[in-house]
Amino acid sequence: MNDTIAARIRRIRKDMADAAAKSGRPPSAVRLMAVTKTVDEARIREALAAGVDVLGENYVQEARRKIERLGTDVPWHGIGHLQTNKAKQAVKLFTLIHSVDRIGLAEEIDRRAAAAGRVTHILIEVNVTSEASKSGVPLSQALPLVHAVSALKNVSVRGLMTLPPWSDDPEASRPCFAALRRLRDQIRAECLECCVMEELSMGMSQDYRVAIEEGATIVRIGRLIFGERPARG
Repeated sequence: MNDTIAARIRRIRKDMADAAAKSGRPPSAVRLMAVTKTVDEARIREALAAGVDVLGENYVQEARRKIERLGTDVPWHGIGHLQTNKAKQAVKLFTLIHSVDRIGLAEEIDRRAAAAGRVTHILIEVNVTSEASKSGVPLSQALPLVHAVSALKNVSVRGLMTLPPWSDDPEASRPCFAALRRLRDQIRAECLECCVMEELSMGMSQDYRVAIEEGATIVRIGRLIFGERPARG
């Protein structure tokens, strides 16, 4: 990938618009997140200049360093597995935390948000296929978790997130994305307090078009914007 980051983002935007049209939505219905894990600040600045909607970080420490240098003109989201002992920092850094998958973590976020005098927006991470190597609440337990979290006063559930099993075939992810959308619709119909259920965070570099066709509102793109991550020795 020898072209510029801006050119890559333009191509992604076109594909996003085409996929949104297939789902009967305008391009503005889907936000483009640039996943900045291990990405240096100069390349992140290029992505910002090209107009990405959101920046996503996996690790609290890395996010804190980058936010201090790059600012918060564009929202930063936490997308990696979050330990409870990092909740205090996450509440301060991220406008949306994508990876809440257990009540204990939600309660800690609620406690830290209350102490900071704010309401923290979160997504419930759902492991739709119960893949052993991935985080996320199993699909069958997602609704009870949402009910429990909805009782917390300083946490607002804004939607769901999932990571489908890896496949070279984007269509292999479609059933997973469709299942998450159905779950979102089921939860939305219950009109739970502190649950807005407006977001579906699903789709990455290999399958974001399919995710948008199935209703994604945030797609998380790293490799197609920044190239392959360097191997760590």
